Amino acid sequence: MSSIIVAILVFGLIVLIHELGHFLFAKKNGITVVEFSIGMGPRLVHLKKGETVYSIKLLPLGGSCMMLGEDEENADQGAFQNKSILARMSVIVAGPVFNFILAFLLSLILVGMSGYDMTYVKEVAKDSPAYGAGMQPGDKLLKINGEKVSMYREYILYKVLKPDELMNTVEFLRVDSSTGESTVKTASVTPKYSEESGKYLIGITIAPQNAKVSSVGQLIQYGYKEMEYDVKLTVKSLGMLLSGKAGMKDLSGPVGIVVMIDDSVKAGLSVSIKAAFINVISMCILLSANLGVMNLLPIPALDGGRLLFLIIEAIRGKRMDPNKEGIVNMISMAALMALMIFVVFNDISRFT
Repeated sequence: MSSIIVAILVFGLIVLIHELGHFLFAKKNGITVVEFSIGMGPRLVHLKKGETVYSIKLLPLGGSCMMLGEDEENADQGAFQNKSILARMSVIVAGPVFNFILAFLLSLILVGMSGYDMTYVKEVAKDSPAYGAGMQPGDKLLKINGEKVSMYREYILYKVLKPDELMNTVEFLRVDSSTGESTVKTASVTPKYSEESGKYLIGITIAPQNAKVSSVGQLIQYGYKEMEYDVKLTVKSLGMLLSGKAGMKDLSGPVGIVVMIDDSVKAGLSVSIKAAFINVISMCILLSANLGVMNLLPIPALDGGRLLFLIIEAIRGKRMDPNKEGIVNMISMAALMALMIFVVFNDISRFT
């Protein structure tokens, strides 16, 4: 039960940070915020300060930022629609950007606590293409055929998405054990057919290697890589969905997310409280990056769709018909709600 509460609070925090981005940039641009709330549903407590009602609501599932004139015409100077295009764009983009910032900050904590995983060459078979190209055990892989694989999870993702692609070009980092100097090398290899595996291989064994950060610079570097990986994972997952490599049954909604976080917490607690905390942070990073990417999709009713309307307005030099824009947003919202209902039922049938 306690881990489910943690899951709900995690989900709520990520949505709240998103709405906080909208709120702060609305205030910065002189837009009237009618209400900023923590949680959803009926109000438990509220306080009006200036033009804004600050509320704490019953359900700890995120929050909301309601702006004056956000979806309708309003002559008030503080109305959203009466501000410049750049001002409105900054408010819209701020939500997803705050999710990326949260993901990055949490990545710094994660890397600081658990280090980072590298992809390294554990073994090189003698007389193999890799051996002939000068590769050695201990080399750290950076790229395969131009695809970044320096994190072991990147390598796993690469193999999942491109299982049959041959390794023709391998970029790797070699550290001189006597001097400590690092050199980036590139090897062009021609894979040989292996009767044993039935595949074309270059003759290396690849494994993960954990390392601790030794400087602030490394912390920032690998913290960014951690966030970048989750953004990349989200984008590639969307690509798989659109290309048909993944189906609608693979989608997860709030129920699925809560179950995954709950499972992650339980798995961590079976080891230690620290492991559970690290698992929760990992899920937070993924979910925050996911929310940031999804909200930037050019779909009406999402931040990306609203941003698209503003770009069209900037090109045309005048606003789109508010009524038509409202109808498009309403239809899109109805479609998203239908998709959400489908995903929730899909989650329930999968996890019960």
